Amino acid sequence: WMGLWRFNVISNIIFSAATLGWIWNSRDRNVANVDPKTELKRYFYWMMWLAIYVFGVYWAGSYTLEQDASWHQVIIRDTSFTASHIIAFYFTFPLYITCGVASYLYAMTRLPQFSKAVSFPLVGAIVGPMMILPNVGLNEWGHAFWFVDELFAAPLHWGFVTLGWCGLFGGTGGVAAQIVARMSNLCDVVWNNESKDCLHVIPY
Repeated sequence: WMGLWRFNVISNIIFSAATLGWIWNSRDRNVANVDPKTELKRYFYWMMWLAIYVFGVYWAGSYTLEQDASWHQVIIRDTSFTASHIIAFYFTFPLYITCGVASYLYAMTRLPQFSKAVSFPLVGAIVGPMMILPNVGLNEWGHAFWFVDELFAAPLHWGFVTLGWCGLFGGTGGVAAQIVARMSNLCDVVWNNESKDCLHVIPY
């Protein structure tokens, strides 16, 4: 399984460097004056990034972590390099974190609404699930030295729920409201020939 671990680490480093490097190097240097039609198209692209990110969080948190918990319930404790840990902690988690950071960077470099100020809901949607990875370290340490039994309601698991809900409410609530409001104005300008005055960006 250590061969798979090496592959996961190397492939995630390459994927992260290539993805974030491409988004940054191809950024719009004049994003404040982007054409409404181009901005609307970029919102559709951005929603595809967000969809990939949300699927990654679901895949990592629902499938790989549940099978890891089942593993622990059978064999109790183990090391950081078991088969279930190698797949969950060294592949799926870094993968969705990269997709989340890429989604944030895409918005900051291509969408005027997000380039002018920091969106609190977007930060919550990205940072919440991202912090699950260091919480995994706390969880493994706690299970090794404090609470051996693998109970889903154990205090060591409360962080997973809190951070997961942070991402869920941040994404489905705040970010969705920001996207719908902006795209509604863009559609009025592009398709209904409304004045561009409605596109005035109000910082968060």
